[in-house]
Amino acid sequence: METRLPAHVEASGLLRQVEATGGFGTVLKKGDADRGVLILLVAGRGSHFACLERTLGPDGRYTWLKVGPIAGSTAADLDEWSKKRVRFDEDLWLIELDVVDPERFIAETTLGG
Repeated sequence: METRLPAHVEASGLLRQVEATGGFGTVLKKGDADRGVLILLVAGRGSHFACLERTLGPDGRYTWLKVGPIAGSTAADLDEWSKKRVRFDEDLWLIELDVVDPERFIAETTLGG
């Protein structure tokens, strides 16, 4: 079984990674510092592309899966979905990332786990 970084360390690393490549990131909601689920709201130039959630797969490895509203969803749709997720799991992290190349970021993130 793969060892997972504490959520706050992983969140910080993701923000630095995005900012180092010319993007912007912000934590919309801080969850449990050690074990909170991470959900990324990925955008490009302000347009929503995907929501990614870090989950434990059946093989014991962590992976990123697309969840939530589809690409092009409105801010209201994202807000409604996010509020439902927070009500379901108060320990989760919501991290908004506006990246230079969203398709590439999503592909690299979901492939790399």
